[in-house]
Amino acid sequence: MPGFGKPSALPPNIVLIISDDQAWTDYGFMGHPAIRTPRLDRFAHQGVTFTRGYSAAPLCCPSLASMLTGLHPHQNRITSNDPPRVGDKPWPPERLALRARMIDYYERSATLPRLLARRGYRSFQAGKWWGGGYARGGFTAGMTHGDPARGGRHGDEGLRIGRETMQPVFDFLAGPAARPFFLWFAPMMPHAPHTPPERLLQPYRKSTGSIHVARYWAMCEWWDEICGQLLDRLDSTGLSDNTLVLYTCDNGWIQRPDAPAFAPRSKRSQYDGGVRTPLILRWPGRTRPLRDERTLVSNLDLAPTILRAANLEPEPGMQGINLLDSAALARREAVFGSVYTHDAVDIDRPVENLEYLWAVEGAWKLILPGPRTGAKAVELYNVLEDPHENTNLAPEYPGHVARIRKRIQSWWPEGAAALQKP
Repeated sequence: MPGFGKPSALPPNIVLIISDDQAWTDYGFMGHPAIRTPRLDRFAHQGVTFTRGYSAAPLCCPSLASMLTGLHPHQNRITSNDPPRVGDKPWPPERLALRARMIDYYERSATLPRLLARRGYRSFQAGKWWGGGYARGGFTAGMTHGDPARGGRHGDEGLRIGRETMQPVFDFLAGPAARPFFLWFAPMMPHAPHTPPERLLQPYRKSTGSIHVARYWAMCEWWDEICGQLLDRLDSTGLSDNTLVLYTCDNGWIQRPDAPAFAPRSKRSQYDGGVRTPLILRWPGRTRPLRDERTLVSNLDLAPTILRAANLEPEPGMQGINLLDSAALARREAVFGSVYTHDAVDIDRPVENLEYLWAVEGAWKLILPGPRTGAKAVELYNVLEDPHENTNLAPEYPGHVARIRKRIQSWWPEGAAALQKP
């Protein structure tokens, strides 16, 4: 199992790589028959790879905020991408004011950059970012200005990273060697628009009858190349030796073959197509290559793992575990998650935006619907035997339903109670 060696005098550099809208199946190392991801395959073979990882939410803003804070959306109150709609115009002043209030939650949170600053870390934001300007999240430097008047919403200038340039990240990596760094690397890739280079698209045109699928597959390979560029720079500059690199995805994506859009049961859904992701860690000298296909892990575990690596204590509200602690991994019994509306109903009360709660315990996954969805049936799946959740076993295993429901009720009593309202 993974484990720490002796604490180093100099805390490690930390790089968090976050894929954007990619299914858990869509990598070579996860067994996809067509998508080529040689750089991430190599990285997975070098590190500790958990194949049963989960996101806290299947929507980018709350998912990313949960990684940044180590808190579930109902804890940090960042549950939706956007505030409630006001009137007929997309962004009238009243709605912009609500977004400003949503961003306030980033400033109120003990984010990773703020916590790491206590150990002297400098930090850089590159890519997808919903929290206004980078400084609102505690980063010491970054790309996103967050000004709505200049197109600020979910990354603005930061979204150039990967698709257009890597130079801002490379410049940051070349900064003062005396201080450790934290890099938030979240390019909007393979996220739509799916505009891969033709050199990557051409081979996939021959592999599928759908141009939409071909474009998405090529985007996954392009994303793999971008990750390779970052990993190569760490190697060539000698930074890799004392750098903890972590990899995950914000939420899933299943490409529709007939349109440039996601299919049901993927992004924004409570199914594994929306919330499952591989999770990888590599820290030379501290981890050894390992593929773990049994242990349940969560993106909520990233923050405690990063803080422990920096010799910092996790915040009291963090429910995740240190992924490099073998004993903590052995004790892990379940992971939990939630699904919320894309546009918030109430930015201050998470239960008003809640659609589903779910939990995975061993082989079993329970999904509880709320009144907002219109769904009535509780769903139970054996995700080891039925990974794509085709057969609802809830009627056959009422004991399993009752047991996991109790887990959910203990995890978030208010949310569980809200789902039972008519």
